[in-house]
Amino acid sequence: MTPEQAFGHAVRVRRAERRLSQEGLALASGLDRAYISQLERGRQSPTLGTVFRLARALGLPPSDLLARAEAELAAPPEPAG
Repeated sequence: MTPEQAFGHAVRVRRAERRLSQEGLALASGLDRAYISQLERGRQSPTLGTVFRLARALGLPPSDLLARAEAELAAPPEPAG
């Protein structure tokens, strides 16, 4: 898993916990829905400003969002099956 994928997964999980659609998160953060999709799939690398905007829209500190991504990277890979 790449850092971008880990960050995207962290965003997707927190967004789902908040019961937000990608469109809802896009509106709350001032970002484009297609960009949110790219981030969640690990196809884009967010700027520091984007991390702050997403965190604010998700109701958590930016450090929490990054810690979630870091935990994803530290977790052992799931076996293919």
